[in-house]
Amino acid sequence: MASTYTPLGVELQATGENAGTWGTKTNTNLEIVEQITGGFTTQAVTDGADTTLSVSDGSTGATLAHRMIEFTGSLTASRNVTIPNDVQNFYILKNSTSGSQNVVFKYASGTGTSATVPNGKVVLALAQGEASNPNMTVQAFGGDVVDDTSPQLGGNLDTNSFMIDFDDAHGIRDENGAEQLIFETTSSAVNHIDITNAATGAGAQIGAVGDDSNLNLRLRPKGTGLIEAMGASNPGSIQLNCENNSHGIKLTSPPHSSSQSYEIKFPTGNITAGTFLKVDSITGSGTTAVGQLTFDSTPINTGKAIAMAFIFG
Repeated sequence: MASTYTPLGVELQATGENAGTWGTKTNTNLEIVEQITGGFTTQAVTDGADTTLSVSDGSTGATLAHRMIEFTGSLTASRNVTIPNDVQNFYILKNSTSGSQNVVFKYASGTGTSATVPNGKVVLALAQGEASNPNMTVQAFGGDVVDDTSPQLGGNLDTNSFMIDFDDAHGIRDENGAEQLIFETTSSAVNHIDITNAATGAGAQIGAVGDDSNLNLRLRPKGTGLIEAMGASNPGSIQLNCENNSHGIKLTSPPHSSSQSYEIKFPTGNITAGTFLKVDSITGSGTTAVGQLTFDSTPINTGKAIAMAFIFG
């Protein structure tokens, strides 16, 4: 009786056969088994044609009889790499082709599922061979993101109670590659920003929190830029609350219909008892007017445009 072979090329020797060469054939079988269990090889994938992998009965070196296969070559379109329908194995596959194209690892025929290996990615392919419609089951490896120069999420990122660490002057970019949120670091930082969302009827919050008991929340424009309280359905307003946040006083801009854009500058110097805050001088006019506030103990200053706003003391 002649020898037979497994789908991956291992020789099954018949009783009484191969006298004098049985040891050599056994060693070859062991080498094939070693390839299957832990061997690595590369397979060039050519542009314009699919690649067919075939078994090498009784000899080593067959690509499909290796555990790990790295695909190489330059592609302009996705290409198929096929194996015989009766092969049962699991493969670690890496797509190292250039051209940003997929390699599809599949059976030679039938309507079973295939394993798509995205460019630059590593996947685990389970080959469940059978005669007619064998299936491939694929599982992508998480791996080290540093190996992937353009990683993409397939779902929401759950930090699992861990942090995301940003290097100094790095952060989040938009889909066009433009900076959207950049973080600056302080080596001895103990305080930070806390952002809290809100349910119906409440506003979201941005707060200063940390180790210190009393913290300022600082807003910093660039150059001559301003800190704006933007309008929405109503003119922009800033509300100064009481310590219980149950009452407050609003500072509100004139409505859009008034077409007013003027500036009021606060005075320098110290406030004393009985001092009034008033407009002492105005430069410009209309939408470019600038009113200079001053402290004065006289309620009315004849000949000047005066607006008594507060009395101190």
